[in-house]
Amino acid sequence: MTTEAARVRFPFGLTLVAVLAFVLLCGLGVWQVQRLQWKDGLIRQSEAAAAFGPAPLAEVLAAPDPAFRKVAIDCPGLSTAPYVELQTIHDGVSGVRLLSVCRPLGSPEVFLIDRGFVAGEISARPPVSETAVPMRVIAELRQTPAPGPMALPVDKGRFFARDNAAIAQALGAATVNPNTLFALTSSNPEWPALQPSAPPAAFSNDHLGYALTWFGLALALVAFCIVLLRRRLSLEQPRSASEATGKEEVS
Repeated sequence: MTTEAARVRFPFGLTLVAVLAFVLLCGLGVWQVQRLQWKDGLIRQSEAAAAFGPAPLAEVLAAPDPAFRKVAIDCPGLSTAPYVELQTIHDGVSGVRLLSVCRPLGSPEVFLIDRGFVAGEISARPPVSETAVPMRVIAELRQTPAPGPMALPVDKGRFFARDNAAIAQALGAATVNPNTLFALTSSNPEWPALQPSAPPAAFSNDHLGYALTWFGLALALVAFCIVLLRRRLSLEQPRSASEATGKEEVS
């Protein structure tokens, strides 16, 4: 009678919720471990690429790991090319990055090139014209992932995420290479407000701490459920025994 009463009172609903929460916490921990491995790979790749000097674009694209490699390209008309603005923060300063289309001489492909950062307090912009004077720049090749689902939409021609396909369409290009060129030398040296740069390669890597946090919460949940169940069952068993004794006395 005691065992049957304990089974009836077993908190199946609470246990199901706890199991689902445990699976979710473990899933988040595994995801952070995967992010840790991905970030470690990027760091190693960027450190290896830093040992190479600027090279021709075709040579870099033919390399097994072209990301973060520096290239020397001749981009006709870059200094006066049309551009779109990408909202961003650089060294703690809010502003925009100017992105243009570039077809490097000798390359059959079209690239998006990030010409650099302009602080938000500066309203001036470089001129735009049809001139196609070749301009040599040193740039860094980066892989550009697609924007996430939470990325803000385009507002009055200003972008808030690196959506290469949408940016290329806005600039009149049908297709562009999936990699982005980040100018390291200025396309407009006469205009010092433009700061050519690539995003820092010194990636922060806190994913191990995040993973340990999620796994720790999962273990804490298990411990809490065990304590709760033992307390629940210990309270139910004496009660059932007393109920059984009372029925015997009545009979």
